[in-house]
Amino acid sequence: MKVSQRLSMVAVAALAIVMVTGGPAQAATPSNDTFGGAEPIAGLPFATTLDTSDATTDADDAELNATCGAPAMDASVWYTFTPTTDGAYLADASASDYGAGVFVATGAPGSFEVLACGPGGGAWEALAGVTYSIIVIDDQADGGGNGGLMSLTVDVAPPPPALEVTVDSTARFDSKTGSAILSGTMMCGEDAEFGFLDAQLTQRVGRLLIRGYGAIEVECDGTVRPWTMEVLGDNGLFKGGKSATVTFAAACGMVFCSEYFDESTIQLKGSKR
Repeated sequence: MKVSQRLSMVAVAALAIVMVTGGPAQAATPSNDTFGGAEPIAGLPFATTLDTSDATTDADDAELNATCGAPAMDASVWYTFTPTTDGAYLADASASDYGAGVFVATGAPGSFEVLACGPGGGAWEALAGVTYSIIVIDDQADGGGNGGLMSLTVDVAPPPPALEVTVDSTARFDSKTGSAILSGTMMCGEDAEFGFLDAQLTQRVGRLLIRGYGAIEVECDGTVRPWTMEVLGDNGLFKGGKSATVTFAAACGMVFCSEYFDESTIQLKGSKR
């Protein structure tokens, strides 16, 4: 009898604990889980973290993804941003602990216009007074799970890197191989993630129009550096004399690229290597 009373008292005490504590804590569906509950971003720079493991997806998310085409998607959360000035902006979710993707769109369900989308983030050109929806999803790049700890920042996008290019008015040609060796200088800012330069060269040799193409990668550190590029003719050999060149260069940062384009006539002068 005494044993039974003790067991009963223990059971009552355990029940009371469960009633007071409510059992194991459960993650809640985020309040900005849907378009209607989107969280306004009051000002920039904006930064937030959020547990999205109980976030869901619906037809609105599917409408956005019909344009972008993420491999799979779930765990979406919504924000809105209305800039006060025109400019370029960046929404970055790459610091999340799962494969987060970002959509940026205007409009409402049934008439969304997607302006940017991609894994990790998206950049877009914005107009003052226009409201933009920013949606962070789990794009399933990691192959499983539903969301996790989402980290989002929104701020003015960094400008394109500095870029300066010159093309020398004279170039060499190799009398043995018939290749042309173009040269000049190039500077791209140290904020560039990569830079490159390519050139297309044409020259009338007798009845033939000789064409060739060359390309090089360049180091971007804010220093003016000389460059040389060998161009081989696709259908013949380059000779001494005038030729036409089209030169294109680019330096690309985290969001935007700077570009250079030039059409000029250069003089090829003979040389032996």
